[in-house]
Amino acid sequence: MTRALLALALGASAVIIGFLVNRRRVHTSAAPGVRVPDRVARAEFARPDARALVVVFTSASCATCAAVVSAAATVRSNQVAVDEAELGARPEVHERYEIDAVPLALVVDRTGIVCASFAGSVTADELRDALALVE
Repeated sequence: MTRALLALALGASAVIIGFLVNRRRVHTSAAPGVRVPDRVARAEFARPDARALVVVFTSASCATCAAVVSAAATVRSNQVAVDEAELGARPEVHERYEIDAVPLALVVDRTGIVCASFAGSVTADELRDALALVE
């Protein structure tokens, strides 16, 4: 009986810990094979002191990128920084984070942990939903 209760308690603890760890990653819509960093250096992007960051990796030849940058711009606030990392202007950033597909929008918390990612089109509402869950 004691072993069964101990096993049940350990199982419940594992489930709770798993939930707490996985809730940091809010949403990922990256296609298979698209590289998404787990963490970024906030100092490389706009307003590293903001509660959250939306960074959009783009390129000048990308037809979808402008719409994603526009969607991201609508969530900018005192608490949310928005930054665009265009390949031609910031190739070292694309290389450092091994970005191999654009547009790629990341929602990043204050510590640099990527909490959500969106490969391809994303709406302002989807970004707002992801930002609502950032601690």
